[in-house]
Amino acid sequence: MIANDQELQGTQERIAFFYRLLAQMRVTATTPEEYRLFSDSYLAELERMHAEVLTYLKRHVSEPGPTEPA
Repeated sequence: MIANDQELQGTQERIAFFYRLLAQMRVTATTPEEYRLFSDSYLAELERMHAEVLTYLKRHVSEPGPTEPA
């Protein structure tokens, strides 16, 4: 889980990297099947990271994070 703005920035940078990678794979993959084979895990990781970002951004800065006691 994202605990602070520094981790948020790192996650956002990783998301951007995965998008660029997938865009390149769409062009360089030999077949649609090959693209799906390689892209599925990246797409799943993108979904997971997006969920973490949204969870972090839903919380006001004054609210305790997931690792802090309530």
